[in-house]
Amino acid sequence: MASEDEQSVDDMFAELPEDGRRTLEQIGMGLPELRRMAAGEGGMRQVRGILSEFTAKADPRQPGGDEGPAQRTAVWPWLRLLLAAVAGFVVCELSTLVLGGVLSLLVGVLCGVGVIFAALGTRESRGGLVLRWLMVAAYYVLIFVASYTTQEWYMQLRGVEQTVTITAPSHQWAHGTRQTYCRVRLPDGSVHQVFRNREDCADRVGAKSTAVVDSSGRFRPFLGSKSDIGDTAETAVSLGAAAVLVLAPAGAVAMGRVPPVRRSRNDRASGTAA
Repeated sequence: MASEDEQSVDDMFAELPEDGRRTLEQIGMGLPELRRMAAGEGGMRQVRGILSEFTAKADPRQPGGDEGPAQRTAVWPWLRLLLAAVAGFVVCELSTLVLGGVLSLLVGVLCGVGVIFAALGTRESRGGLVLRWLMVAAYYVLIFVASYTTQEWYMQLRGVEQTVTITAPSHQWAHGTRQTYCRVRLPDGSVHQVFRNREDCADRVGAKSTAVVDSSGRFRPFLGSKSDIGDTAETAVSLGAAAVLVLAPAGAVAMGRVPPVRRSRNDRASGTAA
């Protein structure tokens, strides 16, 4: 009888999917342990109960479902979410160069719909539910900050410091008040309104000053040096959000690969009997 039970255990173990057999071995419930358990009184019932938890299911996997080690460790859903977030950010940044900050933010929000759909395709257990929405939140933080700081980043990377001449300012009405905007004359003779009207320059007409100039002419000059642009806080927030987008999927995959906590023999026996 013992040999028949042993053979039955071998047959049932061989019918398990490869991921199920590997997981059982990782938690110390490999074939030798199952054989030993089956040799005891009522052991075959316990073995069948344990193996039934690792039998392949016929039902198709639902989005976010966890039906075994293969689904828990799947990398592609998280990679797809990361790629969707990166693509949305790139599109948002490129639209900033053409549409400006406000409209580019709208473009980023629309791209975020694809990010949300990609997030719904990831697993929910083992921290997946928290990590998926953490990535979505990080994406929206990133595009919000980036849509308003792209010019600063661009000017720090590509801008050239030049000596300019402050000219007569321009005056515009905004929010019911008369606003004064500084203007500068570049070495080529062209006159431009500055970006970020940081100071009152009405009494400095004709004075020389330093400005960061975009040689391509895409952005307005920044009155001051590169060190005055000062987007340190925004850059830190953006780097933090970008780090979340990279580390969250890596953490989700790593947690999915951690084998389940091994229960004691008494816990397994009582759970099977129940």
